[in-house]
Amino acid sequence: MKVLFVASEAYPLMKTGGLGDVCGSLPAALKALGVDVRLLLPAYHDTVRHAGKLKTVAQLRLANLAAPVTLLEGTLPSTRVRFWLIDFPPAYDRPGNPYTNAYGHPWHDNAARFALLAHAAVAIARGDTGLAWRPDIVHCHDWQSGLVPALLAQSNPRPATVFTIHNLAYQGLFPYETFTALQLPEQLWSMHGLEFHGQLSFIKGGLAYADHVTTVSPSYAREIQTGPLGLGLDGLLRHRRATLRGILNGIDVDEWNPARDKYLARPYSATRFAGKAANKRALQRAFGLPPTTGVLLVGMVGRLVAQKGVDLVLDALERLERLPLQLALLGTGEARYEKALRAAAARYPGWFAVRIGYDEATAHRIQAGADAFLMPSRFEPCGLAQLHSLRYGTVPIVRRVGGLADTVIDATKANLARNAATGFAFDGARAADLVAAVERALALYRDAPRWKKLALNGMRQDFSWRHSAAEYRWLYQQCLAGARYGRGAN
Repeated sequence: MKVLFVASEAYPLMKTGGLGDVCGSLPAALKALGVDVRLLLPAYHDTVRHAGKLKTVAQLRLANLAAPVTLLEGTLPSTRVRFWLIDFPPAYDRPGNPYTNAYGHPWHDNAARFALLAHAAVAIARGDTGLAWRPDIVHCHDWQSGLVPALLAQSNPRPATVFTIHNLAYQGLFPYETFTALQLPEQLWSMHGLEFHGQLSFIKGGLAYADHVTTVSPSYAREIQTGPLGLGLDGLLRHRRATLRGILNGIDVDEWNPARDKYLARPYSATRFAGKAANKRALQRAFGLPPTTGVLLVGMVGRLVAQKGVDLVLDALERLERLPLQLALLGTGEARYEKALRAAAARYPGWFAVRIGYDEATAHRIQAGADAFLMPSRFEPCGLAQLHSLRYGTVPIVRRVGGLADTVIDATKANLARNAATGFAFDGARAADLVAAVERALALYRDAPRWKKLALNGMRQDFSWRHSAAEYRWLYQQCLAGARYGRGAN
């Protein structure tokens, strides 16, 4: 079974969030199950720098391009997964973020850049590249690859297509003039195709034309079929519900392993849990927090955007300041939130510390050093940080939405009594709801044996890619068995 992964990022070649984590680790898990996976990515400046040894395997002549596109081949570090990079410097040879410029604005030519990714994927899928390898299935991820299923739907025969929604909030919307400029087939411009309220929608290419649509948790698959979280696409998703499936993301349990984590002050495990205390002291020192032992140290890592509930945290700070806790936050995002968090850290020194930015080492150290991990998301397709926190014995405090609802078992009296609880979950979207959840966590934290038991319950959970990769392999088998090579929803 040959599968072509088409994505805009994959760790460690390029990562801006969970999409990169998934597309960097799921292919290796599928490879271990006998699936022949190849990964197709743009040759961003920084990606080429991190890619190691590369060789040219093909030259592609694509429509609307005066010069050929070079296909470079390498192997994903620490795996046996081959990847291909689309090398076309005018589109991709730019340092930094793959989607935005130094001012945080989307690159002016993003539509053309990701249309190029789609055309290269289609050329490989159709066998137009001279490569000896041709996929049975093309698996596309998020709006950047959304044109691939739409373009392949114009061909017969063609490989089966799967489209995964990592976050429906990012849809790849552009004016009608962009559709014309990209010279896309006219038959794709309709309310049943790529048109969305007069705009070109890249994500609709995947939602409307892929043979199967997945998203990254069962709860999110249900939520996006409703008005609020469907973001105008809920009707189409309800129409596709027979082919829509939620498959929970996994994590790389080798990369995220407190017993062997190179970033930690001291390794620890469920059987050597005492080592976690050294990481708490190291985190307090690193963030300039007093090395107090009796306070609950809460960590938070994430994008500083409305989705992540940053406003709830800001609104709750005055009440949280009265509680025996410390809060260490790492993140980058919208300028208004960065500014507000910096001001709050200056206003509440000694218990609230903020680092604006992101780096893997600090993210690992927060997961290891904190007692609890806060994720008050307004919506969360899956979430990986709470899976990391469970793995590290850092009790998650989450809002009960999407993948957070699927992965964190609330510490109710009943769940604690049957030794099933793994964290704290709350439902409301007010600062008071967040504070109440933190107060519940504090009450249990005062009972050290019960808190340790809760943390160890989390560490015993298995969120490796093993289960999720098996579900994807089953889905691929359904694709091939059904031989459903017509247009997805149309």
